Amino acid sequence: MFGDMEISIVIILFAFGFLGAFINSIVGGGGLITLPALLFVGLPPATAIATNKLAATLGNLTSMLTFLRAGKIDLKLLGPIVPLVFIGSMVGAFTVNFISPNLLKPLIFIMLVVVLIYTIIKKDWGSIEKRREMTKKRKVLFISVLIAIGFYDGFLGPGTGSFIIFAFVLMGFDFIQASGNAKLLNFTSNFAALIMFLFLDAVNYSYGLIMGVAMIMGAFAGAKFALGRGTKYVRIIFIVVTSLLILKNGYDLFMEKIH
Repeated sequence: MFGDMEISIVIILFAFGFLGAFINSIVGGGGLITLPALLFVGLPPATAIATNKLAATLGNLTSMLTFLRAGKIDLKLLGPIVPLVFIGSMVGAFTVNFISPNLLKPLIFIMLVVVLIYTIIKKDWGSIEKRREMTKKRKVLFISVLIAIGFYDGFLGPGTGSFIIFAFVLMGFDFIQASGNAKLLNFTSNFAALIMFLFLDAVNYSYGLIMGVAMIMGAFAGAKFALGRGTKYVRIIFIVVTSLLILKNGYDLFMEKIH
């Protein structure tokens, strides 16, 4: 399984897996680092996406458990939402076989710009907990948004963690609590999409497991960093990662238009 793999490939998978998971466990966006690394070592795009889900699932499980032990995940709130996000992600992963993910890219670009501007303008936003009352209307809207994000994670993926964190901060959670809750839902959507990709036999296990081990280590380190440094640092990293996501999506859209 691993015998004929070049040491340079192992180093690339391990280094970028660790870095991607470190960032992802704090604010999401780790796919910006891990997916290009898998493409760089020679995997076809479809296989790279599926393999990234295997590695990311291991990383998200680690960071989720770390936040859970620290009491930063609201299981009572998320209990009924988890199965809905799971179904949404599975449907998204299945739908990608029939509809091109490129159709969503312009919308995702606009949404990321809105998220960035809102976060920069609201300077103290997410620094302390100010939960909004969960009225019936607000609850339906909140759950619908999370299901849609789950669908997006199975369908395309980049920026999923950032969108989930943004949704929770809008509801009055601070950045640390939002990040913790996002990890449970991100793990759920990753795992659901992974099951679908395993069923389709699209995963490269050797590359995915090597990167996955690195992501376990990076996720643990990143979660500890977030819990130790507090909301101020998480907000700064959130802004940086969201900006990089915008640049990446903007570049992809530009290249598609000139071709």
